[in-house]
Amino acid sequence: MGKGWSKSDWRAKPRVQMPDYPDQAALNAVEAQLARMPPLVFAGEARRLKADLAKAAAGEAFLLQGGDCAEAFGEFSADNIRDTFKVMLQMAVVLTWGAKVPVIKVGRMAGQFAKPRSAPTETISGTELPSYRGDIINGFDFTPEARIPDPNRMLQAYTQAAASLNLLRAFSTGGFADMHRVQSWIAGFTDADEAEKYRQVADQISEAMEFMRAAGVTAETAHELGSVDFYTSHEALLLEYEEALCRIDSTTGMPIAGTGHMLWIGDRTRQPDGAHVEFCRGVQNPIGLKCGPTTTEDDLKVLMEKLNPENEPGRLTLIARFGAGKVGDHLPRLIRTVQSEGANVLWSCDPMHGNTIKSASGFKTRPFDSVLREVREFFSVHKAEGTIPGGVHFEMTGKDVTECTGGVRAVTDEDLSSRYHTACDPRLNASQALELAFLVAEELRDRRALAKAASQ
Repeated sequence: MGKGWSKSDWRAKPRVQMPDYPDQAALNAVEAQLARMPPLVFAGEARRLKADLAKAAAGEAFLLQGGDCAEAFGEFSADNIRDTFKVMLQMAVVLTWGAKVPVIKVGRMAGQFAKPRSAPTETISGTELPSYRGDIINGFDFTPEARIPDPNRMLQAYTQAAASLNLLRAFSTGGFADMHRVQSWIAGFTDADEAEKYRQVADQISEAMEFMRAAGVTAETAHELGSVDFYTSHEALLLEYEEALCRIDSTTGMPIAGTGHMLWIGDRTRQPDGAHVEFCRGVQNPIGLKCGPTTTEDDLKVLMEKLNPENEPGRLTLIARFGAGKVGDHLPRLIRTVQSEGANVLWSCDPMHGNTIKSASGFKTRPFDSVLREVREFFSVHKAEGTIPGGVHFEMTGKDVTECTGGVRAVTDEDLSSRYHTACDPRLNASQALELAFLVAEELRDRRALAKAASQ
């Protein structure tokens, strides 16, 4: 990685899902300004995350990656950051109970501003305009002016990302993440009648915390109980932004993407000879690669060689996203391709993107049952193949939205219109996200029990 590579090499490659800026001088000025800014994350943090992900690939940790589908400038607030961080902490504790290994917490935060779209334009009431591509590129309002790509939006994205990271670091180390506090939030969720079936797990977590407290293990005596490592990630879609904030790590002399600890390449931008793969292959951050139904075995071989030529553990995470009912058709062939190549990868499950439907009420949504089904199929295939299901990847929010149907607090099609706030894709709300963590924890617990039985 980094050898014989420069951060601008992607410009000579075919590019997709990226804007054409009408004012080249304005774009040049913004890129020059960003190039003078401090990086948002640091090389040592990215290396630490890579080491953690290597443990997850070996079954010694578990990856929880979650957050917004697309961060919006208008939705930015300390409360929203806090609420999503809070839910991820709760999910992590529940998953730790199930897996009995550390949970790596990676937010889709402080950089998830751009979104690929299925079509370059959209039509409303007979008017056709360029598609909304995320606040870092253009505006959500359906007007010709709003949909013009504006490079100055990159500066606002940088400022918002820096503020978000500042707050996340404070939450991570300032006492908000105290394990005893998080446990009390989980207990509060299971107090509701609808969540009674998860109460036994919550009680077991509570008893464990009470035992540790009685034994003198508290946030004051054990640093690990009072703080957490929390990383950020986003899809590396807008390459002008990524290039401008790419830096050289003073320790290794290698390029580092300064926009987030982990970057991923989307299912629409993973062309082996494309611009996005070219940029990501050169930076030393951990890289995720979305793998959908159209991912071929040959393409996967080329992509693994390009993105991880030294076969470094923790470098490459393959994020499976097929849709409920389709995992068995595609995941086994990709797992066998990885095994045939002897590649070191971490397998993670994205059960959101393959399960988007249009509801009877006209809203784009994701049924909770379909999301859960894909997760279960993911674990089932890995069990059959004898491989390690190392993580999950969710679009979620800490807000009480009504965007995905189902869950213990049963959101119906009729409910969608009441609190449907997403600018792009439907997200799990706080209750649905925590419920899913309980259900994934059951899968992890069962997997651990089978492994233990097999070793005896």
